[in-house]
Amino acid sequence: MRHLGEALDQARKSEYGDLRLKAGASSGAEVHVAVAPGELETKSRQALKALLRANKRLNSSYLLKESFGQLWSYEREDWARRFFENWKAALKWQRLRPYEKSAKMIERRWDGVAAYSRPQNKVSLGFVEGLN
Repeated sequence: MRHLGEALDQARKSEYGDLRLKAGASSGAEVHVAVAPGELETKSRQALKALLRANKRLNSSYLLKESFGQLWSYEREDWARRFFENWKAALKWQRLRPYEKSAKMIERRWDGVAAYSRPQNKVSLGFVEGLN
């Protein structure tokens, strides 16, 4: 998810100069793209919507990042793999190089993702933090 956050940030930076003019966004509005939608205040959520409406490419980047989080909810490797293949297919015509790089990196490390999808390997973050 960190890599996809960085990919979204790169897309935002490449598109942002034009966005502020189109959306009438404030100078700090680009930060809202990096925050999960459920964590935004009403005013921030409105700024995010204006940014995403103003630029289809940034909107696609944002949706790709947010939808990828679903991968971690699968409890069977074949379901996780099917989701990932569909997610990669959505990238095909987007021409978003940072996302393509992230997809290749995930592909190379698929064994770890597959291991996480097994129910016996899911560990709550609270437990991990307690160990730390």
